[in-house]
Amino acid sequence: MNEASILVSGGTGRTGGAAIDELLKMGRRVRAYVRSEDERAAALRQRGVEIAIGDFTNIDAIRAAMEGVRSAYFLHPIAPGIIGAAAYFAQAAKEAGVSAIVNMSQISARRESASHAAQDHWISERVFDWSGVATTHLRPTFFADWLVYPHFAREIWAKKKIEFPFENGRHAPIASGDQGRVIAHILANPQAHAGKTYTLHGPVEMNHTQIAAVMSDVLNTKIEYAPISIEAFQSKMETLYKFPPFLTQHLVEVAQNYRNGIFSGTNDVVEKVTGKPALSVEQFIALNRAVFA
Repeated sequence: MNEASILVSGGTGRTGGAAIDELLKMGRRVRAYVRSEDERAAALRQRGVEIAIGDFTNIDAIRAAMEGVRSAYFLHPIAPGIIGAAAYFAQAAKEAGVSAIVNMSQISARRESASHAAQDHWISERVFDWSGVATTHLRPTFFADWLVYPHFAREIWAKKKIEFPFENGRHAPIASGDQGRVIAHILANPQAHAGKTYTLHGPVEMNHTQIAAVMSDVLNTKIEYAPISIEAFQSKMETLYKFPPFLTQHLVEVAQNYRNGIFSGTNDVVEKVTGKPALSVEQFIALNRAVFA
């Protein structure tokens, strides 16, 4: 491999892909750590991104991907195995002399969480802290992207309803693209962010009735918020969406956390780190209008 200075795992996903976009704009040399050589990896390579193939169960593959790297982004899906993956990633980083890690965690990550995934994310944060490699933890609130994920967007557009189990809870939706910009800027200049934990929020805190009203205005059609029970949402995840049990258990607890205010709040971290404010829900839906066509 050539000497790319920054490693991005999840480079074909939403936050990793957005981070790569921003890093390339900044003129940085980037290596993406991806699971397979497919058309998405080929597209990255055509843009000048180095590709390293492997997963988080193979420490030798991770170590090889770290060669020559100064900073690295760690992203693990909501699935079992994150604690071992974090340990492998941290050890490989130490061996390779990586000086900084950006770790994608979640706002509900805490020791006492009833969500297995959220608790595992909290423990993974501790693994990185123990490693001695300077790590910045990112804890985003609910993604604005939930509104445009294919399984949810299709249902919202077909029913003209948002059916989530969040009652009248509030959060400031944050776009994955804004998170990607934060990741990129910290990876490019990590010193000022070492050892810090940032919660990431959008610019305006809203409930889903307000979100539905904004969507209605942007899409020029009436969309309502029709809250459902947590039990009904769990049934949809299991029978309609066919989500894995681990993810379903996490999202059930997320719904209760949301009702309890864990996802609430807003701040200007995105603007402070990147120099550009986070997208509003109105701007985000306008950019993703085609999803609802």
